[in-house]
Amino acid sequence: MAMMFGFFVGLILLGLASSAKFDELFQPSWANDHFIHEGELLKLKLDNYSGAGFGSKSKYMFGKVTIQLKLVEGDSAGTVTAVYMSSEGANHNEFDFEFLGNTTGEPYSVQTNVFVNGLGNREQRLNLWFDPTKDFHNYSIFWNQRQVVFLVDETPIRVHTNLEHKGIPFPKDQAMGVYSSIWNADDWATQGGRVKTDWSHAPFIATFKDFEINACECSVPVEAVDNAKKCTSSEDKKYWWDEPTLSELNLHQSHQLMWVRANHMVYDYCFDSTRFPVTPAECARHRH
Repeated sequence: MAMMFGFFVGLILLGLASSAKFDELFQPSWANDHFIHEGELLKLKLDNYSGAGFGSKSKYMFGKVTIQLKLVEGDSAGTVTAVYMSSEGANHNEFDFEFLGNTTGEPYSVQTNVFVNGLGNREQRLNLWFDPTKDFHNYSIFWNQRQVVFLVDETPIRVHTNLEHKGIPFPKDQAMGVYSSIWNADDWATQGGRVKTDWSHAPFIATFKDFEINACECSVPVEAVDNAKKCTSSEDKKYWWDEPTLSELNLHQSHQLMWVRANHMVYDYCFDSTRFPVTPAECARHRH
């Protein structure tokens, strides 16, 4: 998949932003005193005073964002570390990775969510097939006009497909920032809120190493239609994310997604009849 999603990056760099240095791409959003810089590593600290967060200096439309992250070690129950993309306003679009801490020895869960025009409630949750606290792993969001793909070490764990032809809105007209944060969410994060944060184990540390954004950088403020036009291929410019091979998963990637869903998924909103007595419209057609 790395080859599939990266193959065209070197061919056309028109309008792209790409870097591995935190200070070039991001800036602290809150709790500057909870940032720890150690060489190439950036650590965000959560204690009983505050968490911390950062956001990108620019907004983007279409492309791929990858953040290399090592999650909180040991007893991380009650904590959430998030990596996400989001536009602004009440009718915003948003793509979420939320890593839900757990008691020592229990599996780390990752919850994904997609907001379209301000509406979310599209949670899926899975247990990772490795210990994300022992080493760095790549967490990526790939986005074009046909699909949004969430990837863990280049393995797709979720696909949100464009179903506009079925009358279902798709996020393709709002530039989005890239964000990450760590905070206390012990009212819901671990076993439905039954396990609370043990502050005797604080500080809780999430460690970041590499950042990469291969996407169309947008000017702000600019009309959404102008950004969409700028970031879409035409006769005189070609963007790698618009290549036909990236309009859907290939066969190998589809098999990877099936494996993830069959072996590691623990919750899918599409099958939650208590929350959704009527199955959400996109669920009937979506290849998640």
